[in-house]
Amino acid sequence: MNSYRFRISSADFDKLHRHLFPGDGDEHGAVLLAGISESSRETRFLVRQVLLAKDGVDYVPGRRGYRMLTSDFVAKASHMAAKEHLCYFAVHCHGGRDSVSFSETDLASHQRGYPALLDITCGGPVGALVFAENAVAGEIWTRSGTRPLNDMTVVGLNCRELFPAPSNQAAAFDGMFHRQSLIFGQVGQRRLAKAKIGIIGLGGVGSLVNELLARVGVGEIVAVDPEKLELSNLSRVVGSRRWDSQDWLVTSKWPALKRFGEWLATPKVEVARRVAHEANHAVRYHAIRGDIVDRETALKMADVDYLFLCADTMQSRLVFNALVHQYLIPGVQIGSKVTVGDDGKVGDVFSVSRMILPFAGGGCLLCNQLIDAGKLQDEAISEEERKRQAYIKDVKAPSVITLNAVGAAQGVNDFLVGFQGMFQSSAQPGYRQHFARERHWTKVELNYHANCIHCGTHASSAFGKGDRASLPCR
Repeated sequence: MNSYRFRISSADFDKLHRHLFPGDGDEHGAVLLAGISESSRETRFLVRQVLLAKDGVDYVPGRRGYRMLTSDFVAKASHMAAKEHLCYFAVHCHGGRDSVSFSETDLASHQRGYPALLDITCGGPVGALVFAENAVAGEIWTRSGTRPLNDMTVVGLNCRELFPAPSNQAAAFDGMFHRQSLIFGQVGQRRLAKAKIGIIGLGGVGSLVNELLARVGVGEIVAVDPEKLELSNLSRVVGSRRWDSQDWLVTSKWPALKRFGEWLATPKVEVARRVAHEANHAVRYHAIRGDIVDRETALKMADVDYLFLCADTMQSRLVFNALVHQYLIPGVQIGSKVTVGDDGKVGDVFSVSRMILPFAGGGCLLCNQLIDAGKLQDEAISEEERKRQAYIKDVKAPSVITLNAVGAAQGVNDFLVGFQGMFQSSAQPGYRQHFARERHWTKVELNYHANCIHCGTHASSAFGKGDRASLPCR
């Protein structure tokens, strides 16, 4: 049976938590409007909007319980949910810190109110959450019955998990990870073993990320790349072998042998699968030979816990950026670049790691003008149309494995530290660039535009809508 989970951005969680726990020891209320993401793994509710109930106006003394949301506030919030095709969840707080549950009065109120809310919101789901300082419990109402909430993930620079009560499950010990468990602890190592991580692009950068994730003990990896290995990839793709490129056939002067070699060459995702299993035999690996711009392929990333973009097309950036904000999945875009003038003179040589978090000012690629509309249009042209318009075939950019390694290490370190909630309070989100010729790192300040279709929260944005909005795919 699927788990039911919540995801909320750290910005929205902080807003909600301040309202529920202002220090007065009293009970306060709110409503969360959420999108939904359903997969074979779990059902996720993705908080899109936090509606705070004003004490004494929207949240008043109850007729049967201590406090209640007014009918006007419920009507307004449920109408918004129905209009935007979102899920409705009422929220209140109890005392305590690390465990929480509904009272009998709470559960009775659910029985009275939620069948009608299911109808008002066109099938919901709907439900309720109750918070303690460091815990959350929930009851989810669907047409087929009720289910308890398993947990809530707060997505931010530091990721955080809240449960109804502390877990009694003992962390299993694996000597392979002893040295790093001295940093993350056994609980942190178990969290990595439960994690599902997506990698888009398994070339030079992606192959490095792939091996690093397998070696630190990530339990499940979803890898997407449409290409097969070529001879020029061998110096940069970790774990590749000359046999994988079939270069002795591909370079043949005989067309039939060349085509046969291209057919025999190993897909990059299969090289990555082999490397991951050699590094960690326990990893569950999904090697998808496909393009992230295809909707069916993109949706396979909708339930990952963290997403790495290691491909260099504008279309892949667009889909990645949409997944981050639409499904509240933290991510990082990694790459390297060497500029070469017409005279062959080498200019800037740099690696980049761009952390993208799903909230305003979290690094949205659209807001920071890193998705070029002109290049996006060029990439969307079919191969037949390219030939008809006499497009010049893409020129391979200069690249070297060491530049890729700098960005990959930074990106995976950011994932590990943030996923374990270990960033210090002084740490800030942002982009990091390493200029090899100058031997220095630079931080890039982030931009934010309120009308952004990905990270904005206006009615037409896709932020937090999950399956209830379309991805920019073909």
